[in-house]
Amino acid sequence: MNYTLGIDIGTFESKGVLVDVNGKIIASASQPHKMLVPQPGWAEHRADEDWWHDFCQISQSLLAQSGIDSTDIKCVSCSAIGPCMLPVDGDGKPLMNAVLYGVDGRAALEIEELTSRIGEARILEKCGNALTSQSVGPKILWLKRNRPELYQKTAKFLTSSSYLVFKLTGEMVIDHHTAAGFSPLYDADKQAWTDELSDDIIPLDKLPKLMWTTEISGYITDAASIETGLAIGTPVTTGTIDAASEAISVGLRAKGDMMMMYGSTIFIITLTENRVRDGRLWYAPWLYPGGHASMAGLATSGTLTHWFRDQFARELTKEEAFPVLAQEAEVSPPGAKGLLLLPYFSGERTPIHDTNASGTFFGLNLTHTRGDMYRALLEGIAYGTCHVLRTYKQVGETPLRLLAVGGGTKNRLWLQATSDIGGLDQIICENTFGASFGNAFLAACAIGAAKPEDIDRWNPVASTIRAKANPAYEKQYKLFRRLYEQTKDISAEL
Repeated sequence: MNYTLGIDIGTFESKGVLVDVNGKIIASASQPHKMLVPQPGWAEHRADEDWWHDFCQISQSLLAQSGIDSTDIKCVSCSAIGPCMLPVDGDGKPLMNAVLYGVDGRAALEIEELTSRIGEARILEKCGNALTSQSVGPKILWLKRNRPELYQKTAKFLTSSSYLVFKLTGEMVIDHHTAAGFSPLYDADKQAWTDELSDDIIPLDKLPKLMWTTEISGYITDAASIETGLAIGTPVTTGTIDAASEAISVGLRAKGDMMMMYGSTIFIITLTENRVRDGRLWYAPWLYPGGHASMAGLATSGTLTHWFRDQFARELTKEEAFPVLAQEAEVSPPGAKGLLLLPYFSGERTPIHDTNASGTFFGLNLTHTRGDMYRALLEGIAYGTCHVLRTYKQVGETPLRLLAVGGGTKNRLWLQATSDIGGLDQIICENTFGASFGNAFLAACAIGAAKPEDIDRWNPVASTIRAKANPAYEKQYKLFRRLYEQTKDISAEL
């Protein structure tokens, strides 16, 4: 029997699966790690201690669990959070902690300056994306200005998946889907690096080679084999961002398909006929030539549930906490007795792109309980998600199918609130393991062992969350939007 291996590095946890050619999971493993927040608005990972260590531990665990010979693994594919900024020296050694995706807002001044200098419309037309906290270009410029000695030592700027592929193969590559997040350094129409909009950020030869996700970028080296247990010469794909692999894992493949990932953040991908040109959303080529994807993401989602548990349920064990909180929240009625939450605890990404936005519980009174607060938290994330869904409707891209995936799908109250507030049914597949499973499937596609349509067989539909109209939600959604507009200046001053 032949197998493929998929590993994904998330914000707080990494996961891996070993899968046979029929999509059956033979072994799975996970490894937790922390997101470092050295100061408010920053978010970092350690490339070796978090990303590479997790990959090696998981790979070795999968081989030990399964008992198969490593030579039977015919292809390896990985994904990771992104887009990230990791400067490395000429030997590929990290020069600092990796600066994470849109949850890191340190480059706010550079975003403002570049947008003013180049022009928002020109950036959007050339790159497909407005400059936001999700953009890597301004973060490279931040490094150049604030850590000039590190900038001078930098041989390449990698993202998370690029670093893993480098450690596995010695090749420095990046897929087009991830590269689109390097605005203003990526030309969306030409699908190539560009310095046309700003030639003072970085020489283009310091960026990795562009490839498509399922292209074979290299092969397991002797050194990587020793650390991972994988066989020397095993093919490795280019890889991609975790959300894209997550979308693949639940069957995203046709125009009108939308994936909603319930993870540390809510992340949304919808496949479109043509490139969506709207600065409130993100654009990237899809994983294969000729495809288009429109993306959106909240800055904090699952992260908020963990924060709430750690701060307000300390008397409970981690195993007890979420079930107890869910029971308490079920007692609270829809609308949480007039309590609103703005989920902007790390600023916000789409569609408002406001790094100064802040989290807010509004409407508290002495009758509110912990259950009310937890329900308001879940509903607040759902209101933020609804804001994104209504933005898609405005640009003419209302989804035909909404596929839900990720750890948050275990929280049925959160799922139901999202469907009710957003007015859309959500499809849940049998396997919600997510990006690592999607990677194993992409690896199978890369070597011709599977075709894109085979994912329906690998991961069939299990259930559907039906949307239910609720007047309380429609009223509070309008108040949610007003609350942000009426407090955003105060947040910025704070």
